Amino acid sequence: MKFDRRISRRSFLAAAGVSAAALALTACGGSSSTAASGSTAASGAAASAEGGVLNVMLETEVQSLDPQLATDGTSFEVIANYTDGLMQMDANGAAVEALAESYELSEDGKTYTFHLKDAKWSNGDAVTAADFVFGWQRAVDPANASEYAYMLSDIGQVVNAADIIAGSKPVTDLGITAVDDKTLKVELNVPVSYFLSLMYFPTFYPMNQKFFESCGDTYGTSADTVLSNGAFVLTSYEPAATAFELVKNADYYDADRIALDGLNYQVIKDSQQALMSYQNGDLDITLLNGEQVEQVKDDPEFTSVGAGYLWYISPNMDAVPELANLNLRRAITFALDRDSITNDVLKDGSSPAYTAVPAQFATGPDGSDFSADQTKFAEFCAYDPDKAAEYYEQAKAELGKDSFSFTMVVDADDAPQKVAQVVQEQLQTTLPGFTLELKVEPKKQRVQDLQDGNFEIGLTRWGPDYADPMTYLGMWVTGNSNNYGLWSDADYDAIIAECTTGDLCTDPEGRWEAMYEAESIVLEQAAIFPLYGQCNAEMISSAVTGVDFHPVALNRVYKDAKKSV
Repeated sequence: MKFDRRISRRSFLAAAGVSAAALALTACGGSSSTAASGSTAASGAAASAEGGVLNVMLETEVQSLDPQLATDGTSFEVIANYTDGLMQMDANGAAVEALAESYELSEDGKTYTFHLKDAKWSNGDAVTAADFVFGWQRAVDPANASEYAYMLSDIGQVVNAADIIAGSKPVTDLGITAVDDKTLKVELNVPVSYFLSLMYFPTFYPMNQKFFESCGDTYGTSADTVLSNGAFVLTSYEPAATAFELVKNADYYDADRIALDGLNYQVIKDSQQALMSYQNGDLDITLLNGEQVEQVKDDPEFTSVGAGYLWYISPNMDAVPELANLNLRRAITFALDRDSITNDVLKDGSSPAYTAVPAQFATGPDGSDFSADQTKFAEFCAYDPDKAAEYYEQAKAELGKDSFSFTMVVDADDAPQKVAQVVQEQLQTTLPGFTLELKVEPKKQRVQDLQDGNFEIGLTRWGPDYADPMTYLGMWVTGNSNNYGLWSDADYDAIIAECTTGDLCTDPEGRWEAMYEAESIVLEQAAIFPLYGQCNAEMISSAVTGVDFHPVALNRVYKDAKKSV
């Protein structure tokens, strides 16, 4: 998905050889012709010897190692390092077989039959179709309250998933069947064009039932309480760990593909400390903040890579009466100078966002980017202080108030805090009498507060789980667990339903236009205030090649990574 600017792109690709095709998908800027020349340069890079341990910086701790319960990109990356699903992404982001050896699709597009490879869990058990059945049943079991249960119901349209989540049918009625140990049948309510791309999302990963039940409540709390069937094996970990390790899985079915000896993760929240660790050789990959970009932007080891996240502000319209006022919400969104946030604060290639679906991640039936035109909804979302003032005066008259005070929750990480401070200044300057207090919380607490409705305004982000606009638009359906402000619009719900289960699910062009109509409702009603599409400014050692960067589901994949030693 995204963005706007790539600095030193050609020199970086030549020096570091990071998967050029993947970077073409996610790079901030860069035309297709630039990507092609970069690909040639990358393919010519050669390491003197392959192997070694890759030292990677994380900006926040892993929140969960349970694939059916995890919700954040950091957790997804780590889980995917040691677990494979039915499918995986190639360097271009396309779905290709992982644990699936092959598959067939019925003529009506509603039944997939997957045939599994010979693969093992790290305890020696064979990976079987029953492992997928158990994992998927856990995801929809209402007792687990999985935030991503809707991926099987609303998004994946797996038979009976919605009824199971609602508690009206048992998990055994889910439309997934182990025909035998190596054959898995999945039944859908309607054809889902992007279904295979869902299969590399961790919620759909398999789970060894016997092992899981033997762990009880301790599952996912240590290296001994998870199993690997993937490229690496977790060897050290504890909850909220600031450092942990994985080593190459010698029993991986595709072990010959894996060149790295392992991965060492370090959680470093202070960006200056992270850069110093990189410069000292303790890290091979690290993130930078905006101020640091100015220092290193000409370094051939610097790059700006699309991270796949839309950052936006969510107003709690349900719990805060003033924010239920449409004119006040419109005043807020027109008071936000998004260019200043990306150019003066972040400085990492991130792009201002004026649409509810960010740019450069979803391609339509005609091959065009769904959100290439960031002015498409300018009448509802733009920086316009005069309009902001007009809407503000109308809101004050309607609410009978001259001043407003709200609290915005924000992650404790460096970049969100800086963005929040600028948002605070912009709103208080453009809207006289408007006060915005900031409440800084650890990410896990901030997410929990938004999910519980325990907030007034929230600065949050969303990364695409699959390459279709519905990964965003589906969030604002009435009752969706990610619809934090509890916004509801019957017309919007009807359009989304028609796109997912109605006639439009088999009409690509009509579906595309209907999703634009739905997006316009979100912005016209100011259900959210889009801010920017995130790019990650990163330093990547020239000794490292083959890291795949993706805007969808898994931002970084290391299966083809190599490190010269």
